[in-house]
Amino acid sequence: MSSSVQLFRNQKYQELKGQCIDQRRLFEDPEFPASDESLFYTRAPPRKVEWKRPKELCEDPHLFVNGISSHDLHQGTLGNCWFVAACSCLALQETLWQKVIPDFKEQEWDPKKPEKYAGIFRFRFWCFGEWTEVVVDDLLPTMDGKLIYCHSNVQNEFWSALLEKAYAKLAGSYEALDGGSAADAIVDFTGAVAESVDLIQGKYKDIISEQMKLFEDLLKVHKRGGLISCSITASSGSANETETEMGLIIGHAYSVTAIRKLRLGERLILSFKAEKLFMIRLRNPWGKREWNGAWSDNSEEWKKVNSSERKRLGLTVENDGEFWMTFEDWCKNFTDVDICRIVNTSYFSIHKTWEKKMMHGAWTKNSEPLLNRSGGCFDNRETFLQNPQYIFDVKKTEDKVLVSLQQEDRRRYKKEGKGESIPIGFEILKVEDNRSYRLHKLTVQERVATSMYINTRTVFLKRVLKQGRYVLIPTTYHPGIITKFILRLFTDVPSKLRELKADKPEMTCWSRLCGYPRRVTQIKIHSAEGLQKQDRSGGADPYVLIKCENQQVRSAVQQDTTSAVFDTQVIFYRKNIDSPIVVQVWNSNVLCDQFLGQALLAASPGDPREEQTLQLRGRGRREADEVPGCITVKVFSSDDLVEL
Repeated sequence: MSSSVQLFRNQKYQELKGQCIDQRRLFEDPEFPASDESLFYTRAPPRKVEWKRPKELCEDPHLFVNGISSHDLHQGTLGNCWFVAACSCLALQETLWQKVIPDFKEQEWDPKKPEKYAGIFRFRFWCFGEWTEVVVDDLLPTMDGKLIYCHSNVQNEFWSALLEKAYAKLAGSYEALDGGSAADAIVDFTGAVAESVDLIQGKYKDIISEQMKLFEDLLKVHKRGGLISCSITASSGSANETETEMGLIIGHAYSVTAIRKLRLGERLILSFKAEKLFMIRLRNPWGKREWNGAWSDNSEEWKKVNSSERKRLGLTVENDGEFWMTFEDWCKNFTDVDICRIVNTSYFSIHKTWEKKMMHGAWTKNSEPLLNRSGGCFDNRETFLQNPQYIFDVKKTEDKVLVSLQQEDRRRYKKEGKGESIPIGFEILKVEDNRSYRLHKLTVQERVATSMYINTRTVFLKRVLKQGRYVLIPTTYHPGIITKFILRLFTDVPSKLRELKADKPEMTCWSRLCGYPRRVTQIKIHSAEGLQKQDRSGGADPYVLIKCENQQVRSAVQQDTTSAVFDTQVIFYRKNIDSPIVVQVWNSNVLCDQFLGQALLAASPGDPREEQTLQLRGRGRREADEVPGCITVKVFSSDDLVEL
């Protein structure tokens, strides 16, 4: 057993199995008994449910029959098409399902050694950042000798029914799986990063360029082992589980099983006016009821595609729930898609490798503002900064950043009527380059990204950020709500993501001897203009250097300009408040940088807080002399160290 795998309810598979074999009995799980309480928490079954073992349902039970396939599954009577769609996606990727069903050969029935069978199975799920092993017995709910929930289309195959039982145990009951999200299940199967895309809001059915971008994105995700599902949200005039004219089911999760560019033959180029068709293949978890539009199983279009191409695409004309459609038709008919990316963090890969940081956190309530960590979203201006704060750095000139915020799974609270996910989201603020304490007031900081706020388990954002330091603030939409979360950040180079916990510098024995800060000052250097020309082309390569006591912060170099925009932010905790802050402008050279001028800032609390333009002057003996150029700055100072 890997030390990184947690045991659900502390049940040890090998130990329990060994005890059963020694005592020549089949395992019965005391933590998830074969009774109505494991099935329902609000209603009793309409008829008596009988719990039966696979051997009572067929002669020759197996975990897998002829391997594992996305065609293996049928939904049953529970409203968990989303779970079955996720299982269909999982079945497509061997490396992924083998994590969920560990040592599957050891778990398989062995007809040659029936005495080694103990009626116990184990499955692993990615729960809130950790792989968790769940043990179940093989007693399955039936009526009239048939499985009533998820089952295989082969009578003696049981992997899907047993996996569903383990997942129901994790959620508290089978009923807790009634209604959910395929993306959540896929994340639980894989640890993937989930992104939900609203196809209507994104206008993907109307804007062809956006459609093509989405196709290429989904194709890349699919090729790299990601899993995708989609659905049609019920509108005001339609109900869930009703069928559209085109044969699609409303409010129903479909798994995406293939994405391809279909090459057309010479004869087809004239009729379709294109060399390729962009195609997507879906599967209905019911194992029947398919799309009946263009490129459906029996449509005329397929007759124009040669047999070898049809075979390559795996086209079947059975009513097995799997069908092809053009990507354009898919964008027009579906409303929502869940994209689950398997983010590559391996250094031994031909594909892009991401640097990953994961933090566990919580929104907690406290009447003391400095201790409160449940301040609500940005609209709650008075309390917004009373949330957990995480700082990270973008080291490159620009870097694509992926952020995933996931709240704890609330399904186990369904019994108390509190099973719905809480609306959550996050803000990303560009902050001072040297900040290392919590934000208390927004002054010079720049709001650069806001996620959507939605009551789903996971909120995802992709954004390109410029070089600098950032604070990421995860929040609930409303203040005062308590729950746990995990935050995952993926960047191209290490981001040093960490939580900001301290409000101000710590008072230590050393600081009592050497002096403790008396004032906090924030500065934003917006720009420098009219600088002295430094090269033959009439430009310069300026940067600013901000000095305070024994600290200094340097901005990035702006190339070939005498009017540079820096937007550099700094913060200093000052012991010697009579000593001015020095802002210098330098020209970057290969051999030796050249001083262009400086401005001295008293930075007192009473100084104006509006943007001001200051004339550059010399240094040393020429400190009073004006030199070409000026800088535009904003300065905030306070003797209350937790004001800024």
